[in-house]
Amino acid sequence: MSQTITITNEEIINEIKLSCKMPEIVEQIMTRKVIENTAKEVGIKVSNEALQETADALRLMSKLETADDTWAWLKKFSLTLDNFEQIAYTNYISGQLAHHLFANKVEPYFFEHQLNYAGVAMYEVVLDDEDLAIELFYAIKEGEISFHDVACQYIEDKELRRKGGYKGVVHRKDLKPEISAAVFTAQAPQLFKPIVTSKGAHLILVEELIKPILDDKLRATILVDMFSEWLKQQIELFEVIQ
Repeated sequence: MSQTITITNEEIINEIKLSCKMPEIVEQIMTRKVIENTAKEVGIKVSNEALQETADALRLMSKLETADDTWAWLKKFSLTLDNFEQIAYTNYISGQLAHHLFANKVEPYFFEHQLNYAGVAMYEVVLDDEDLAIELFYAIKEGEISFHDVACQYIEDKELRRKGGYKGVVHRKDLKPEISAAVFTAQAPQLFKPIVTSKGAHLILVEELIKPILDDKLRATILVDMFSEWLKQQIELFEVIQ
């Protein structure tokens, strides 16, 4: 026979404190308040149609294909339909506010920071032993072993191992400075001598350098970056009273 346990709101708040997640929760609350207050100040309106479209997009993103899926998801996260509507509302006004504040600033921002959006198609194997990394580097250079074979032998992550260490297209801002400083000077394709960071010795094979193009996808990325930075600056201006 199953037993029941009663959990109070006070206990939930206490657990948030004990798990040291209070600063994270407070920042999320402040972020929502800044978005909602600023959206009102600039006159952003939300129609029922826009709210419905946003809610549908949320369901699609969460793979909630049926009403039963939606109810199960709400129950899992202790949410009501009103809560779900509030999530949709915040998501919608966030997008509208970002567009209102920064849509006409994306292009100049891109040209000023375009190096941050340069990409590199690269393969990587990280080893704990620098001497081993150097040995493998020369073995690859001499054709005694392939980079793919090294990846298969020394990468623990199953999916990355299957891809031979292929990291996909990585942007400059997502790489450690000591790595980006090297790979973005590559004469692709180029294998680099092991680069040592706090994570270990990185064996890197650069396949291609990719110049950034301001397409719709990158515009959306830059808009999110600018909006996130703006939110961070706004939150730093406030003092929290609990």
